[in-house]
Amino acid sequence: MYALTYTVLLGLSLQAAASPVIDPRQSSQQAFSPPWYPSPAGGTSKSWAAAYQKAAALVSQMTVPEKVNVTTGLGNSMGLCVGNTGPVPRLGFPSLCLQDGPLGVRMADKITAFPAGITIAGTWDKELYRQRGEGMGAEFRGKGVHIMLGPCMGPLGNHPAGGRNWEGFGSDPYLQGIASGETITGIQSQGVVATAKHFIANEQEHFRGGVNAISSNIDDRTLHEVYLWPFQDSVKAGVGAVMCSYNKVNNSAACQNSWLQNNVLKDQLGFQGFIMSDWLAQMSGVASLLSGMDMSMPGDGYYWDDRNPMLGPRLTESIVNGSLPISRLDDMVTRIVATWYHFGQDKGYPEINFSSHSKSDYGPLYPGSNNPEPSGHVNYHVNVMGNHPQLSRKIAADATALLKNDKDTLPLKKPMKIGIYGEDAALMNPGGANGCGDRGCNKGTLAVGWGSGSTDFEYLVDPLSAITKKAESYGGKVSSILFNNATAQMAEDAKKQDICIAFINADSGEGYMTWEDVVGDRPNLNTQNHGDEVVMAVAANCANTVVVVHTVGPIILEKWIDNPNVRSVVWAHLPGIESGNALVDVLFGDVNPSGKLPYTIGKSLADYGPAAGIIYDHSQNSSPQQDFIDGVFVDYRYFDKNNITPRYEFGFGMSYTTFKFGQLVTRTRAPISALPDKRPTPEAQPPVYHSTIPKADEVLFPPGFTKINRMIYPWLTAANVTKGPYPYPDGFTTKQPLSEAGGAEGGNPSLWEVLATVSTTVTNTGKVAGAEVAQLYLAMPQVGSITFPLKQLRGFQKVLLQPGETKQVTFDLTRRDLSYWDTVRQNWVIPGPAVGVMVGSSSRAIKCQGVLQTVQNGQSDGKGKGKDQGKGKGKQGKF
Repeated sequence: MYALTYTVLLGLSLQAAASPVIDPRQSSQQAFSPPWYPSPAGGTSKSWAAAYQKAAALVSQMTVPEKVNVTTGLGNSMGLCVGNTGPVPRLGFPSLCLQDGPLGVRMADKITAFPAGITIAGTWDKELYRQRGEGMGAEFRGKGVHIMLGPCMGPLGNHPAGGRNWEGFGSDPYLQGIASGETITGIQSQGVVATAKHFIANEQEHFRGGVNAISSNIDDRTLHEVYLWPFQDSVKAGVGAVMCSYNKVNNSAACQNSWLQNNVLKDQLGFQGFIMSDWLAQMSGVASLLSGMDMSMPGDGYYWDDRNPMLGPRLTESIVNGSLPISRLDDMVTRIVATWYHFGQDKGYPEINFSSHSKSDYGPLYPGSNNPEPSGHVNYHVNVMGNHPQLSRKIAADATALLKNDKDTLPLKKPMKIGIYGEDAALMNPGGANGCGDRGCNKGTLAVGWGSGSTDFEYLVDPLSAITKKAESYGGKVSSILFNNATAQMAEDAKKQDICIAFINADSGEGYMTWEDVVGDRPNLNTQNHGDEVVMAVAANCANTVVVVHTVGPIILEKWIDNPNVRSVVWAHLPGIESGNALVDVLFGDVNPSGKLPYTIGKSLADYGPAAGIIYDHSQNSSPQQDFIDGVFVDYRYFDKNNITPRYEFGFGMSYTTFKFGQLVTRTRAPISALPDKRPTPEAQPPVYHSTIPKADEVLFPPGFTKINRMIYPWLTAANVTKGPYPYPDGFTTKQPLSEAGGAEGGNPSLWEVLATVSTTVTNTGKVAGAEVAQLYLAMPQVGSITFPLKQLRGFQKVLLQPGETKQVTFDLTRRDLSYWDTVRQNWVIPGPAVGVMVGSSSRAIKCQGVLQTVQNGQSDGKGKGKDQGKGKGKQGKF
């Protein structure tokens, strides 16, 4: 029975795994990913060597079922966390707790709902990126979570209406990469394993999973320069886990795409941790494991809660019958155990002290078993918030972008009569801030998006309460009309006010939830709940109208943005727990706004290009083909290329003061060659096991074993395992060359060498203290027929200045920063002879520029001796 079931599942998956790569400008049906085997063994990094040595000592003592148990989830709700692996009690290895999400501990109390990823991105502050990571890491550790399922850097946001864009850090790969790396550093400083997700090109929620999941068809250069870029930063930061995504990539399921997992992630980027599946993203057993996946989550099969695992007993059987090389299992479990050791979780790590499935103090230990017993104390209500609400307030305020401020309407000068309008201003949900499960509705003020990336609110400070409290402190009075359909009353009330503040929003989230016409992805870029009508009614009757926007991403403002009565627009993103307080800090000038947009706000969806739309409709009998025809021209790069004027450009944000930039100075540190150094030899050697394949009767359930109902176990119930020739995928025995772009965590070490610096000065020319974000953009020279963006972000620095103060800002440029991905060489190449350098306050407000000399005298071989000057042939290439 086992062999038959397993063969059927594998048969389905092998077809997809072998459906191989194109230039997606051709027919979608040609998109494929070629095979790349075997999966590289972990343990080649010096910094991980000690952990791998400890892991090898432990794993060498494990039986095959014990190894399998570590790699397999116990099944949906078969533990206190959203994901729970099997333990090895005999050797003291615990069941690992995996828990969402990217902005706080999901399904727990006494925790902080931090500002969302898109919000922290808007601060453009590397120190705050790291501090937020540290705060989240401390809370996850305090709750006993081993593996935090975040941060999120996929989707990147090439579809501005994408449902989960808000979980990540904006629509530029460099910005995403810096934020991801700093966040991971912060999380893992607390001993918690971070998870880089979702790998890769997971850009929409419609058709995201299953056998007929959407296929993201993407060329090699675009993959490396855009969508892989932040994952490379994450691996460089030492991330412990990567989550493979639901979608297909070039018609091969992401979790069984050997080219991406074995070649790109484990070889080229030198990833040392383990790859887990997204929940039910695994489409096969052996095919996924041969392709590099290491852990199945939550352990069930194709369908939610079906208890028909692809690993567990199926994996044990595949070892016994010879379907999976035992060396692959050894590497899988070693990667997981080494990660546990690497972050010190073997000593003094807190026990899990909350339940994802119940708010009661006592309850079942395995809720998915459908039995009340065994039970125990499951919620201890440990308060892990510390000073994180204050940190959240600072992040939310510093991320707020002031987009319009005619006649210096803001900051407010203690107006006596304030009108507040719109549902987004207050807690309007009858059930409170947590009234909709996983925040899956848009009722009242919007502080986070919905889905597994959300958290419960311990409390939520709404804008109306915070503004009212502030007004009362100086004797002001607040009038409010909150229901968005009461526009006539709003119009009448607005006539009486000194200042009118209209609140609007747009929400989205994960695709398993729907609110009205928002099925995960937004159906358009409009305001929701008739927000435009609120603004127009108020602005028609109030000469001093301020619009506050809470949103998951861009919205179209054209119906009212040019109304002269709309004096100010405040872009507050998704501010988290301290929403109202952070907003008051900005409105009344206690905080000078310094946020910058992490994406472009266009005047229509069409402005973003023909490939920017969500695929909403498709036959269920085949995979939708999502062709990334815009290549590297995503967001502002597309606007620049096509000379489209945005409403507000990427990187834009105003201040209550003014700034002046000085002259630009560039300096190279050494002669610059076109290619990186040769791939170095490994710093360490992976463990070598002398494992033997057990007999079938050696992996049966132990005598007298008491089962928990519906739990996934690694043992077999019968020994009737059939051995025979296994249909390994095409290309399985082909020896693949190692990537010259690899050699260490994050890729070839020379990619991270600083080759040049760019510096300028920034002066505060206004009357109040404020912070400016100096943004560095590069313009690459033409290389054959290869086209480059007119500018691409390659540095930023936030600097706080007192009135009249001047500070120097300096940007370090690494080899990777100066390079493009050459699909012919399969390597990073620096073009010559020079690169344009621009520094400004946004992508379109360039304040100073110059030229950086790069490749000289035909240097190209990494040692300065070659003749090739990096002139690629302009081919998109295969992957």
